[in-house]
Amino acid sequence: MASVLIVDDEVNIRRMVGALLSGEGYDVFDAPDARAGLTLAQAQDPDIALVDLMMPGDMDGLALLEKLRTQFPDLPVVMMSGRAALADAVRATRLGAFTFLEKPLTPESVLLALASALELRQARRTARALREDLGFTSEMVGESAAVHAVRQLVAQVGPTDARVLITGESGTGKELVASALHAASPRRDLPFIRVNCAAIPRDLLESEMFGHERGAFTGATERRIGRFELAHTGTLFLDEVGDLGLEAQAKLLRAIEAREIERVGGGKPIKVDVRIIAATNKDLAKAVKDGRFREDLLFRLNVIPIELAPLRERPGDIPLLIRHFAQRHHARTGQACCEWAPEVVRVFERYPWPGNVRELANIVERLSIVHPGSTVSAEQLRRLLPDSGTTPSEPMRAIPEPEMESSMGLSDALEAYERTLIAHALSSADGNIADAARRLRTDRANLYRRMRRLGLGGGE
Repeated sequence: MASVLIVDDEVNIRRMVGALLSGEGYDVFDAPDARAGLTLAQAQDPDIALVDLMMPGDMDGLALLEKLRTQFPDLPVVMMSGRAALADAVRATRLGAFTFLEKPLTPESVLLALASALELRQARRTARALREDLGFTSEMVGESAAVHAVRQLVAQVGPTDARVLITGESGTGKELVASALHAASPRRDLPFIRVNCAAIPRDLLESEMFGHERGAFTGATERRIGRFELAHTGTLFLDEVGDLGLEAQAKLLRAIEAREIERVGGGKPIKVDVRIIAATNKDLAKAVKDGRFREDLLFRLNVIPIELAPLRERPGDIPLLIRHFAQRHHARTGQACCEWAPEVVRVFERYPWPGNVRELANIVERLSIVHPGSTVSAEQLRRLLPDSGTTPSEPMRAIPEPEMESSMGLSDALEAYERTLIAHALSSADGNIADAARRLRTDRANLYRRMRRLGLGGGE
């Protein structure tokens, strides 16, 4: 049966409510103050918490509620009080309380509240499992300094309503961070609506964002609710916001500033309460200078900037990501996980991953499907990687400047640089011609020809 934590400084309340719930088959734990209640919650991981608002000590019921919602996001918390003001009830609701019970308590109200809270907890667990099955999760995998920095920012910014602009190359996990911000906020149980700004045709963007009334334009046979209304009280994630046209940017700016929208074909303003999180792989500061993005909109979106590092800058996270994606594939399909030979992991780490984490996830899934339960070899991996099946290698170290005289002509200068470049590639590859050719992104025969022309040894 479900377990219930009762936190109340009144002994009689704990005894009476505990007896009622025990008689209904609940496992009951109780604590006389907020700090003891938090310790008990950490030890027992209850299904529901009943918390009194007014308690002595340095932590009252609202402070306990806030900590419980942070540490146990799926735990429904029912607040109780006999002297609560309306402002207390409102604050408790904003902090994430499931409901508010007034004392003196009645058996019917307590049992009804707990039954509803249990349904909510089960719904949250089911929704989380479905999101994980579909690959939508807020879990950030990695132990690099870059990932730790993002986690810390999410923990600090998530519980606020501050607008966030997430930047980074394609495939670095911008939607994952947006989902983590939503999951860390008081809006976590409310809608999380994603809009891919790059995928919506310009003539339909206003309808998608703000909705339309029936008959607003040809083909509008019924009313449509836009993304802003769908996200009301929750979070609106504007992915690829840098791809919006200037006209759409102006309408988005107005909606953010006025906190209201109008459906296409409707003349009535509609108030909306949404938290805006935006993401882009473009340099919006440069787009502002070029006149392609509104500076005032950038200021509104970029309250808290979060920049995601590309995967090539955090190769130490790759083994963890390989294991994570392989386990996720196993959980989704039931197929046995691959074994990853050490040389395979080294190939993964040396590859530059232009598609970042998304590309890595696709490669791991493909290998898991093609070689279920077997050990993947480095050669099998190389055949799946781009660049015509060549072996990914470690990137070359910084290339030294060639020695050139000020009077040297263009042809001689280019030849000196080419000689330095090839010599450096050969040094990085320990004299291996094939490896040097891969590092230079050319074929071995062409490298041999260039070495002969430049008089470099080994060009026979």
